[in-house]
Amino acid sequence: MKTLNKIVSTALVSLTIGFSHNALAQDTIAMVVSTLNNPFFVTLKEGAEQKADELGYKLIVLDSQNDPSKELSNVEDLTIRGAKVILINPTDSDAVSNAVRLANRNNIPVITLDRQANHGKVASHIASDNVQGGKMAADFIASKLGDNAQVLQLEGIPGTSAARERGQGFAEGAAQHKLTVLASQPADFDRTKGLNVLENMLTANPTAQAVFAQNDEMALGAVRAAQAANKKLLIVGFDGTEEGIAVVKRGRLGATIAQQPQLIGATGIKVADKLLKNQAVEASIPVPLQIISK
Repeated sequence: MKTLNKIVSTALVSLTIGFSHNALAQDTIAMVVSTLNNPFFVTLKEGAEQKADELGYKLIVLDSQNDPSKELSNVEDLTIRGAKVILINPTDSDAVSNAVRLANRNNIPVITLDRQANHGKVASHIASDNVQGGKMAADFIASKLGDNAQVLQLEGIPGTSAARERGQGFAEGAAQHKLTVLASQPADFDRTKGLNVLENMLTANPTAQAVFAQNDEMALGAVRAAQAANKKLLIVGFDGTEEGIAVVKRGRLGATIAQQPQLIGATGIKVADKLLKNQAVEASIPVPLQIISK
């Protein structure tokens, strides 16, 4: 009987340990991404998925399709589905505030990735230094074409912190090098819009020598626009996507300011893990940038 009791006791201990591990593994972290129709955010998602799997968390990923109303409904859905922490890559730094406040009201910690939220309580913000990156683009153009070069800028989605900060850094660098910014227009971080907007800008500004595109998608559209116009332009992108880097290596794109989206996503999960363990986290976590050229 003692032997039987010992076997049962051991089995119960093993079952309890197994149950505790499985309960931990089922803690749900959620990620709401502005769009998965962009390689940068796909890589960010993949970095988060790998780290979540490594740490034993279930990760739910929802696509906002660049629509703030969809973003809000995604967060509403996650509050019902029992997410313990929500990582948000905002569609818009102002519009996301409603989603952040909704999570706040439900006592769900929020971590922002790549783009900030202008309102609401955020536990931690993880991103590259976009201001520094914009300045790096101006520095690179000046190093290749000299001071006083004539440049165009393709801006990202108006209202996003990434577009504002990259533009700010580029303006600071342009002023330092006395670059002449002939025109600056939004193309919404979109490749096709980058192509169409730059075609019009080149018609109006035929003396342009260089283009700073605030992401690689617009930069790749700019490459096609330059080819169509039969113009040799120094084009600098931002993000360091796989395709962007490949086009740099082929000599068709001058450079890309490379973020590390996989690291941003993985860092988001590590911060979520700390929050779930009631550990302190930093309010702002920078991820290093590098410039990639041929």
